[in-house]
Amino acid sequence: MDTLSYKTISANKATVNKEWVIVDATDQVLGRLGSKVAKLLRGKYKPNFTPHVDCGDNVIVINADKVKLTGNKWNGRVYLSYTGYPGGQREITPAKLLAKPNGADRLLRRVVKGMLPKTKLGSKILGNLYIYAGSEHKHQAQEPKLIDINALN
Repeated sequence: MDTLSYKTISANKATVNKEWVIVDATDQVLGRLGSKVAKLLRGKYKPNFTPHVDCGDNVIVINADKVKLTGNKWNGRVYLSYTGYPGGQREITPAKLLAKPNGADRLLRRVVKGMLPKTKLGSKILGNLYIYAGSEHKHQAQEPKLIDINALN
């Protein structure tokens, strides 16, 4: 066996093939959905995954307002943020966040952002995520394919 014939394939911006996929969030657990969406955005399900390149898919999440949380996490979990001023620590629960305008987008985006790298590439990858509270989206021109998120591991 000639070991020199096996070359490690490293994707770059020119060789990466990005696709458009739709994920239906109806009755999905929020954290499990977030981790699978983060892996899709990152490109970890692809055989030519390269850590320093944006080789993931563009992900459209529909029905984001129909996600589930197990246990008492709707009111028991607390998200903290800081305004930068003294005494400016704010807290919000997922139930309050979902009740706000555009709350489903903000809730799912916050969950997925925590599962991506905290780098410039992570910020760029988060831009490939499109979240809609209902079942309608405006990306029909990209011909996205619907995937079953439960089939992914």
